[in-house]
Amino acid sequence: MTGRAGAGGHAVLKGPRHVLSCEDARFPGALRDIPHPPQVLHVVGDCAALEEGIAMVGARKATPYGRGCARRFARIAAALGVCVISGGALGCDSEAHRGALDSGGRTVVFLGGGCDRPYPARNVNLFQQIVDAGGAIVSERDWAEPPLPWMFRERNRLIAGLAKATLVVEAGVPSGTFSTADEALAAGKDVLAVPGAITSPTSAGANRLIAQGALPIIDDETFEGALSMIFGTLRHEEPGRIDEERDDPLLAALMANPMRADELLSAGFADNAAALGIALAGYERKGLISRYPDGRYGSGFDAIAR
Repeated sequence: MTGRAGAGGHAVLKGPRHVLSCEDARFPGALRDIPHPPQVLHVVGDCAALEEGIAMVGARKATPYGRGCARRFARIAAALGVCVISGGALGCDSEAHRGALDSGGRTVVFLGGGCDRPYPARNVNLFQQIVDAGGAIVSERDWAEPPLPWMFRERNRLIAGLAKATLVVEAGVPSGTFSTADEALAAGKDVLAVPGAITSPTSAGANRLIAQGALPIIDDETFEGALSMIFGTLRHEEPGRIDEERDDPLLAALMANPMRADELLSAGFADNAAALGIALAGYERKGLISRYPDGRYGSGFDAIAR
């Protein structure tokens, strides 16, 4: 069944629609075993996408570092054939879904409200791209049920429940992201976390999880190793990948410490402002760096290239 007009003028996602009871053979087995399992799932997209994958969650008001890490690690997971599961929120969740799409992989969104009341509304186009790419938008709520604040914490148990492991990219304390990690821990599942600066409120939750025993994901290799242990995947090599971060002193410096253009010139990383501008613009286009709101350039962790 294809999309239909929504009540109240809400955008409605187009694609196959399914209502899965817990007795349905397509109902994911992983969700039958969680505390308070859903009685029904409303799905827009491919039910085959509802496989055990990796949950990636993080702050809505994410920093460039958090958004970049989410997209980077989702790209890697999807390239290895691991489904990326998240909640479709702004910030880290959205970037995780986009990273999976970048690699041509599947990704699943669990909504707080019904699938015909997609939230946040500004992500409707992203949700449609996910459905079109073979992923799924899922909710235990009726199609047109509006999202209410308490529903999102309830939704988090489904994200953690379908996943074999949860990666916390960026999280404050307390936060909805932290509650997803709690759900995963309560289910005896692996929790991974990306460390951040001890001065950053958005990394306080991830850092605390690491202190409590979560596996720290410090680079691509540790993440790929974790995926290999959890899913039995093999390392994915891109032919002809250039080790730009290691070979270019300018890029290596920005990966280590964000700086403004005038600081880079003073440090001798370019002969003149024009040459520096060309180099920075090129790295921004490739997603290797981001320009921060304060004018500094630094790592967005937005590329798989090493």
